[in-house]
Amino acid sequence: MASDKVFAAIMGYGIVGSGVAEVLNMNRDKIASSAGRELKLKYILDIRDFSSSPMAELFTKDFTVIENDPEVKVVVETIGGVGVAYDFTKRCLLSGKHVVTSNKELVAKHGHELLAIAAKNNVNYLFEASVGGGMPILRPMVTCLAANEIESVCGIVNGTTNFILTNMRECTMTFEDALKQAQQLGFAEADPSADVEGTDACRKISILADLAYGRLVRPELVQTEGIKNVSVRDVEILRNFGAKIKLIARFVYSGGKLMIWVAPHVLLPGHPLINVENADNGIMVKGNALGEAMFFGCGAGSLPTASAVIADMVDAVRHTDKRLDIGWTDCGSDWISGGEDFISRWYVRDESGEGHITSPTDASGVSMHMVKYRILE
Repeated sequence: MASDKVFAAIMGYGIVGSGVAEVLNMNRDKIASSAGRELKLKYILDIRDFSSSPMAELFTKDFTVIENDPEVKVVVETIGGVGVAYDFTKRCLLSGKHVVTSNKELVAKHGHELLAIAAKNNVNYLFEASVGGGMPILRPMVTCLAANEIESVCGIVNGTTNFILTNMRECTMTFEDALKQAQQLGFAEADPSADVEGTDACRKISILADLAYGRLVRPELVQTEGIKNVSVRDVEILRNFGAKIKLIARFVYSGGKLMIWVAPHVLLPGHPLINVENADNGIMVKGNALGEAMFFGCGAGSLPTASAVIADMVDAVRHTDKRLDIGWTDCGSDWISGGEDFISRWYVRDESGEGHITSPTDASGVSMHMVKYRILE
């Protein structure tokens, strides 16, 4: 094991930030072996008081301490949001520091700009944990599938909504009761709107499309529907079919056009994603050479997400003098649409309360007055 060290800092000591600190300590020797040098935590930035923490001497409330320390080469941003997280990330990149993040909102909204700043300053901006939590997906798409034209991606990318829908089906709960349980168990925030309205999934599928095509897909252009209107009645009808409702984030690329959307879908028996339950994530990627590949794993949680963050830290250390070539350009939005024209079967519940599955059609072939969910084939 190499004896030299690379100093790192963590900005934000919440669920993910504290997990990063724990895994760095827990797996110190393995991480050093993978990186070729020891990853040594020097600072933890947080405005709260952690004077009783075993790592109390590492805490600071002054960002400039990190910004101006030339020894700090890798900074982990786990603050969240696009306020100070954006400002601090930009300043770290400008000062020649690699930045690693799990912040999907920041990557989806400002990744284009931050990656350009990183390139100009010959550093890395890495964000594996922003989409699948602990489940690897971005690096495999960029490296393992580099020989493929990506034809489509679809998946369960939000553990909170998957947990809620699982409990609505398995425990015959209403949406409201299942949400309350998710909050009590820590799977949902006090304000769950980003999850249940589909915003979180929208940001993640935007990032996947950005990477797949090297072109900016702004989250506000993604047609997005959440799960608040999913009823126990439809869950029960579909259970009789052996089917399940899941919130699916999806894009399909064909003829130079990208159809991208987030919405509840019905999965029929035998679909590879149908048994992805509770807070787990599952994503299917279709390449023109490989065909379909599926990625499955824990989409959230302190240590699983920290695992992905530290993998990026190791990558940054191994490429200290050479940045990883990732990024996307803003080519406008003429090539982007929702899923209105995509042909599929649908589950519909008509005025009589009966549910059935249609023949393949686009969205215009289904009455707006019916409850309807697209079938994920």
